[in-house]
Amino acid sequence: MASQEAWIREPLILGEKTYHDISNDIAKPVEGRANKQWWIVFTIALITMLWGVGCIMYTIGVGIGTWGLNKTVGWAWDITNFVWWVGIGHAGTLISAVLLLFRQKWRMAINRSAEAMTIFAVICAALFPGIHMGRIWMAYWVLPLPNQFGSLWINFNSPLLWDVFAISTYFSVSLVFWYIGLIPDFATIRDRMARASRPIYHTIYAIMSFGWSGNARAWHRFEEISLVLAGLATPLVLSVHTIVSMDFATSVIPGWHTTIFPPYFVAGAIFSGFAMVQTLLLVMRKVVNLEEYITVNHVELMNKIIMLTGSIVGVAYITELFMSWYSGVEYEQYAFINRATGPYWWAYASMMSCNVISPQVFWFKGLRRNIWFSFILSIFVNIGMWFERFVIIVTSLHRDYLPSSWSMFYPSWVDIGIFIGTLGIFFTLFLLYARTFPALPIAEVKSILKSSGAQYKK
Repeated sequence: MASQEAWIREPLILGEKTYHDISNDIAKPVEGRANKQWWIVFTIALITMLWGVGCIMYTIGVGIGTWGLNKTVGWAWDITNFVWWVGIGHAGTLISAVLLLFRQKWRMAINRSAEAMTIFAVICAALFPGIHMGRIWMAYWVLPLPNQFGSLWINFNSPLLWDVFAISTYFSVSLVFWYIGLIPDFATIRDRMARASRPIYHTIYAIMSFGWSGNARAWHRFEEISLVLAGLATPLVLSVHTIVSMDFATSVIPGWHTTIFPPYFVAGAIFSGFAMVQTLLLVMRKVVNLEEYITVNHVELMNKIIMLTGSIVGVAYITELFMSWYSGVEYEQYAFINRATGPYWWAYASMMSCNVISPQVFWFKGLRRNIWFSFILSIFVNIGMWFERFVIIVTSLHRDYLPSSWSMFYPSWVDIGIFIGTLGIFFTLFLLYARTFPALPIAEVKSILKSSGAQYKK
């Protein structure tokens, strides 16, 4: 049973809400018609998604010669996007799992959307290695399946294969964790659909709720399995991006071959993931009218975490510079000088200003609690983290050991179209989710009403 909180803590649920109001407010986007804001955002997302799908189909049909790659820069736009999307996928399950383990009540407003973000971001990430192969119909070769091609077998020593195992495991656990949390709310929608005499929807939600009865034994098992999955998901978050970093760290390219990459990549992933959660929450609270449940207090708490993780990323950048100087290896030192002063200096400057400098403004409370400023700065962080991956990949490759092979990379319109298309896919899936599934956990929000609700804290 929840206990009363100290009055100095801000309420997490605004307004004179009752248990019935909570059910109505959260179920309303599922049961009713979409508002004008939702349709505007959804139309934009759908158009960009269709553009991206067209570019992907063109790439599959013609080949990756349509991209801006060359013999020097073999990894560029696509792998930058892959690592960026994987990073975004990290924070979703991490927020939900860690905050559940630490019993943080403000988790209730964001955990469902954060978990959904993980699923959709990993789907977007998985597109890039597939189309980068050039022959996507051979993608099953990365799986350890018996084959009929003689001695051909996947290379278990390759970190690219470790990616497959790590990301698919993380995706599976995240999906189960997300779905388990949805079951009680599916049952609530099921019962409401039955009372509203909507048999088709009632049947659909009845199937998805797996016969949830809501008795004490079911709740006990629900809470036990939620804790077990949270305990499994937390170390997986650390392992996945560590393994992604191994793609680079196990090579001999200057700027990649470094032991700082695993913690560096994990910190960056959490930073970018939190920024994307912030972006989504600020959009969702508006388009599905949940401003009394995703409050300014929630926004401020998220901004504090963005500021903390941004500082950790800044320390990682400085440590990386120190290690290159202290190594005494001229190739390593040149790689970092080239990043800051070479032809891609603008990408390095964008990375540093967006990731290191901009989050520090959240030391000011007025800016932390400003909705529009928080939204703009979360976009800045997302841009900065994309540039971080671009700097690591492209600037390290375009000038290697042989000056005769130095070359510049310029993205083609297909490169840009695919990236924008994945943004469209991501937001289209998220908006459909916000209209189909309860965006907040109804039962869990009710559990904090009497301890954190505005009317009970007076």
